[in-house]
Amino acid sequence: MELLSTAWNSRASAISFAPLITPNSCNTSHFQHPSLPPQRLSFPFCPYPFRFVPNKSLTLQARKRNSEPEQQPLVSPTMSNTAGKVIKCKAAVAWEAGKPLVIEEVEVAPPQKHEVRLKILFTSLCHTDVYFWEAKGQNPLFPRIFGHEAGGIVESVGEGVTELQPGDHVLPVFTGECKECAHCKSEESNLCDLLRINTDRGTMLNDGKSRFSKDGKPIYHFVGTSTFSEYTVSHVGSVAKINPAAPLDKVCVLSCGICTGFGATANVAKPKKGSSVAIFGLGAVGLAAAEGARVSRASRIIGVDLNSNRFEEAKKFGVNEFVNPKDHNKPVQEVIAEMTNGGVDRSVECTGSIQAMISAFECVHDGWGVAVLVGVPNKDDAFKTHPINFLNERTLKGTFYGNYKHRTDLPGVVEKYMNKEMELDKFITHSVSFSEINKAFEYMLAGEGIRCIIRMEH
Repeated sequence: MELLSTAWNSRASAISFAPLITPNSCNTSHFQHPSLPPQRLSFPFCPYPFRFVPNKSLTLQARKRNSEPEQQPLVSPTMSNTAGKVIKCKAAVAWEAGKPLVIEEVEVAPPQKHEVRLKILFTSLCHTDVYFWEAKGQNPLFPRIFGHEAGGIVESVGEGVTELQPGDHVLPVFTGECKECAHCKSEESNLCDLLRINTDRGTMLNDGKSRFSKDGKPIYHFVGTSTFSEYTVSHVGSVAKINPAAPLDKVCVLSCGICTGFGATANVAKPKKGSSVAIFGLGAVGLAAAEGARVSRASRIIGVDLNSNRFEEAKKFGVNEFVNPKDHNKPVQEVIAEMTNGGVDRSVECTGSIQAMISAFECVHDGWGVAVLVGVPNKDDAFKTHPINFLNERTLKGTFYGNYKHRTDLPGVVEKYMNKEMELDKFITHSVSFSEINKAFEYMLAGEGIRCIIRMEH
């Protein structure tokens, strides 16, 4: 998550409240405010199969003309032979904070009740992995296997798992959808009570034990996914089944940052056609938010960032105007208000900077402006603004994972990509083999690129 800090300014404050969120997750583990109903997406299908046609060849020809070829799940003999057994495989283990990951042979235990074991084919590096690998400002937990953006195949399932089977193509996600709790049953929330992200937990919910070990000693999990391993175990509620025809090396990035930013705009801010949108922070999440504005057909998409070098790249995602707060001697919200005759219709903050959050709220137009907060602030930050900004009918919202219920919604998001309604390829700027995973960290630490795909290459 790209942080904007000292150059942000805010208006004189008269009201203050501390954010009810903590800075220890992909967005956070404890969002307390419910969000708007997410847009529901579903697989398109034809309810009218060909039947009772006397000429079988004509039936087959009709199927070929009117439907996509059926994709069979990929089930290898190896997968069918490993069910119920411990698997030895390669994993990139973080033994110490900030030290290069080490490719080790680890043991992955079979899935237990309500768990699935996944064969990871592609994974990518998110800034959250780096944040907890560096262990700055939170409780260190090592040794650990990081990784939470990935695509893979179900290898085996544990007791009680009925909705997934070996061979299914899936996306593991850092949060969950149990479909039973009050949040999961609500159309206004995607904050699962059972599987809400917990970055301090390094074991499985079922028995409090790790499924990873080396030389008989446990290795900790990360946010229930740990995708920097050729095989991993997740709770079934944290795994979304998708179209097997979707390229996993592309759609794997939907597991975290892209959905977070895209959904914040498309599902929560909901800009109208021809409207104006300001995006604060042009990292991966911010660019995804800009993409959401572009797909929503906003006419003015204003990118705000302290790094002017990001402006050129942002044009690919629909950003057509740019503001660097350091180039002005007045608060950036005032600059944007002057540019837009009173303020933008929508703003999306993707930085984690409390000053950027205040600016994002105060730059929206009175009467109808909506600001959406995505970034995670420091735990001691306080949001300050004048009450008149609320009384003048500006709206402030928060969001978690773009308001997507991942088991329900991710299959439809994948279909949007398959139907060319959503672009993912431009987010992927690097690709490395699993043995070169530390290069992905180097790229991110140097600020190079957006997403780096890591090929597991079994």
